[in-house]
Amino acid sequence: MAPFLLLLAVAALLLASSGADDPYRYFTWTVTYGPISPLGTPQQGILINGQFPGPRIDCVTNDNLVVNVINNLDEPFVLTWNGIKQRKNSWQDGVAGTNCGIPPGGNYTYRFQAKDQIGTFFYFPSLSLHRAAGGFGALNVYQRPAISVPYPPPDGDFTLLVGDWYAAGNTHADLRRTLDATGAALPPPDGLLINGERSAGVFVGDGGGTYLFRVSNVGLRASVNVRVQGHTLRLVEVEGTHPVQNVYDSLDVHAGQSLAFLVTLDQPPLDYAVVASTRFTPTILTAARSLRWNLTASAARPNPQGSFHYGAIPASRTLVLASSAPVLADGRRRCAVNGVSFVVPDTPLKLADSYGIADVIEWDTLPARPDAAAVPRAGTPVLRLGLHEFVEVVFQNTEDELQSWHLELLGCRYGDGQWNETQRQTYNLVDAQARHTVQVYPNGWSAILVSLDNDGMWNLRSAIWDRQYLGQQLYLRVWTPEQSFSNEYAIPANAILCGKAAGLPH
Repeated sequence: MAPFLLLLAVAALLLASSGADDPYRYFTWTVTYGPISPLGTPQQGILINGQFPGPRIDCVTNDNLVVNVINNLDEPFVLTWNGIKQRKNSWQDGVAGTNCGIPPGGNYTYRFQAKDQIGTFFYFPSLSLHRAAGGFGALNVYQRPAISVPYPPPDGDFTLLVGDWYAAGNTHADLRRTLDATGAALPPPDGLLINGERSAGVFVGDGGGTYLFRVSNVGLRASVNVRVQGHTLRLVEVEGTHPVQNVYDSLDVHAGQSLAFLVTLDQPPLDYAVVASTRFTPTILTAARSLRWNLTASAARPNPQGSFHYGAIPASRTLVLASSAPVLADGRRRCAVNGVSFVVPDTPLKLADSYGIADVIEWDTLPARPDAAAVPRAGTPVLRLGLHEFVEVVFQNTEDELQSWHLELLGCRYGDGQWNETQRQTYNLVDAQARHTVQVYPNGWSAILVSLDNDGMWNLRSAIWDRQYLGQQLYLRVWTPEQSFSNEYAIPANAILCGKAAGLPH
């Protein structure tokens, strides 16, 4: 399959200022099926308020978001808010291990705060491969007027949702049936989309102007390279943090990742294409290793300057997680982590933990390191970790395709071959780039340090969505015996109860 090239038309956005601290923003979204033709042929998509992609949320740091989602599909539906940290509030995380699906004809109201965040994020449906049909959209968090970001106000602010796409012959239901029946690898995608379209005209900007482009990879699996013809890209944001501002000819955005860059229109007045293409040549690690955190930026960051120096903190434990080569179970291909392929239980893990429901969770059964001699198996592993633990996690990739993992983290180092303890000498322990989704190159490793400062049940998953669906995920239970609303909020009064929790009192 040849790379896809796309031409993008964009228009300036107007941002409304807010005069009150921590305001509430209310949304009512109705989810339906509807006809779409992103590749020129009609197919069934998932729409939100009749839109594909779904409505963009523009908010300001610390805004409280109240999103009432009405499900008019014929099967349960859940939204997850990719990169929004959900402080003390894993009940709103929107994944199968935490939330019951919104039943057909039902609704659920998400309530969460964009606490101490500024940057580029997105939302998407996390159940039943719905992501392959749509239901995703942008979520941009802007700074308050009193907070400065490390670049001048741009002349325009544009949002690009990029990602692979399957045509009518490979609907989300078709892809799901294939995975359920055999676990066979997904076929190559039929195209790439930007903002739900394959080709969208021409971008017009003022000569000499500087424009901010927010890019999120909302696709299922393909890495996407983004460039602006004849111009350089100054990287200014990576998933809610501000890096040292290096200049690039193009930028890779792997599955589940987001970033933002500035482009100055300093070339002669001509038509220049915004191009997204799939990557088919071996990716050089130089660009990835060049990312460094701007420690002098005053904008919101996960760990504000001076809160701690992570290079001086010893890790309480080390987890080495290997994306086990696809294994066969019951005649089907499955994906696994350290030999355990995750099976989503009927009762969400968060409910089972909160209500003390037995025979749902396998506590601490996932090996801390891979064992090549172990027989792969299915299970529902949850690792228990203490609140405020500082943990080293190494993602080991033993396969020939790029991996992508999602977790709130501090990125440290990418490497080739097998990881071992001596590799710690190569870590960046001064200004490693923080992000929530990290790529792991073929037959290589990525090491991260994680400050477990958020109580709750959290999903550590492959961002390659067919691999996640086939079991390449697990959950972390971050917990303290000091039960308090200052650590974690109580179960919401509107929480949907299902499985063994159905009918229990809130």
